[in-house]
Amino acid sequence: MWSRETVALFLVIAMLPLAVVWLTGAGWDGAIRLLAALAITYGWQLAFLLLRAQPPSLAGVVTAFAIAVLAPTGLGAFAFVLGVSFGVVIGELAFGGWGRNILHPATVAIAFLGFGYPAAPWPELSILITWGACGTLALAVAFGLYAIRLVAGTAIALSLAALVGLPVTDPFTAPAILASFALLVCDPVTSANTQTGRWMQGLFYGALIALFLAVWDGAATTQLALSAALLANLAAPLLDEIALLLWQATRRNRHG
Repeated sequence: MWSRETVALFLVIAMLPLAVVWLTGAGWDGAIRLLAALAITYGWQLAFLLLRAQPPSLAGVVTAFAIAVLAPTGLGAFAFVLGVSFGVVIGELAFGGWGRNILHPATVAIAFLGFGYPAAPWPELSILITWGACGTLALAVAFGLYAIRLVAGTAIALSLAALVGLPVTDPFTAPAILASFALLVCDPVTSANTQTGRWMQGLFYGALIALFLAVWDGAATTQLALSAALLANLAAPLLDEIALLLWQATRRNRHG
């Protein structure tokens, strides 16, 4: 039953709560932005299908949606097409398509647009996005797509940050943190694969959010959440390697 496209289909279904909430607030501007991201994403998938016989994937819907929600706004058409193209091609299709990529293509696209066009404003997400993201996380965990240990590790880290007075539950902060987590960090392809690695990645993402909130003055919440998601996904292979080394050390100590 579980094939690459089955996983992608259930990912799209899990995104529905967040998509409904976001589109309700974003209106026609958001819908046009999403349709543009979809057109660019599947335009490149069609090109790779014709040139390399590389089949398209429903995961492109998730990529386009994440870009529409989290990417900087106020960009011209050229900048938007360039950023989305860079993320989809360099972040995913060049590696052989979804399931073989190292980083989430949406993370690559949003980071490219954020760093390449620093004057562009980051989106301000409404508090309702928090509930949509929680619904998406609940569905994805129930479907077995997102690791409960990754979610729990992040919840622990963010709870500790709230206890020391950082505004992780603020209505202007929480939506971007949870949306970035649900759309980017928990991606089953690019997140940690070991059980211990998932705990560590969740704690690491939460710790990065706390660090950025404490020391990064003047940054938009979506910008710091995206930066934390990028670093957390980059660290996933290293955290898995550390988890394997710890497991091997435990076995040596136990069995000699």
